[in-house]
Amino acid sequence: MTATRRTLAALLPAALAASPLLARRAEANAQPFDRWLAELRTEARGKGISAETLSRALSGIAPIPRIIELDRRQPEGTLTWAQYRDRVVAEPRIGNGRKAYAENRTLLSAVETRFGVSSRAITAIWGIETNYGATTGSYPVVQALATLAYDGRRSSFFRGELLNSLRILDQGHIAHPRMLGSWAGAMGQPQFMPSSFLSYAVDFDGDGRRDIWDSRADALGSIGNYLQRAGSWKPAEPWGFEARLPPGFAIASADGRTMRPLSSWASAGVRRADGAPLPRGEMPAAIAAPDGADGQAFVLFANAQSVRRYNNSTYYVLAVGLLSDLVGG
Repeated sequence: MTATRRTLAALLPAALAASPLLARRAEANAQPFDRWLAELRTEARGKGISAETLSRALSGIAPIPRIIELDRRQPEGTLTWAQYRDRVVAEPRIGNGRKAYAENRTLLSAVETRFGVSSRAITAIWGIETNYGATTGSYPVVQALATLAYDGRRSSFFRGELLNSLRILDQGHIAHPRMLGSWAGAMGQPQFMPSSFLSYAVDFDGDGRRDIWDSRADALGSIGNYLQRAGSWKPAEPWGFEARLPPGFAIASADGRTMRPLSSWASAGVRRADGAPLPRGEMPAAIAAPDGADGQAFVLFANAQSVRRYNNSTYYVLAVGLLSDLVGG
């Protein structure tokens, strides 16, 4: 038995004992983790990932019981939009966002010029994802993804992300000890999954590496590139604004996704929040009223849908829009 296999053999029983969930999963899998990992190593070598990278990244790892617990945890309740808004679009995130926006204005302007994406929207996403780079996660990404891939509940997805994380290491963008992220494998200041990194991360500072962990330029540039390429951001167009729905409005159509000409919503009686008419024109827009007819309502344009590609949640889309307005003054 190699030293690596001895290490895994020693670590896995303790991990299983610490987590009944992990023990049940391993029993159902009927395959020891070290054997599963050996098969993954073979697959990775077949995909061109170097033996050196695999040895450095996979040696001595074992499942992390805490990650299984987090993955299994069911939410105790669902936040309303108003509750979510008051937690996310609030101090100190607003004040810190204004400071971050001012301090990085030159960089943000360069990113906006290159990708045509609002620097305020980039700042808002940066703030919501990691508090402007302050909270990027402390889990080792390879080990976290290996835990979730072995667990089996979403093994195919996480196995693919694990292989992608190994590709990133093999390409030399980040040293293995610095590849840290969330318990689910989201990485760096933009919280990209490895597949998103490979598709959208950019080397904005020109040092030859796409470093979304320690290079602010690469992190913000990557957010801009993501919104431009994945979301087809439209320069100079707004994300949306707060609106007022008329009595009897068909609330089922206020799903935040159904795009109709602005004139169509105006004809249905939708107005600005202050009661003023909607702008004239045929620009496609959606209506979002996540708390129903008695809560806040919003008109959302195409750029809001670009943000949805970053995180497919109407709450998230609205929070990014509102925070972007606030951080930019």
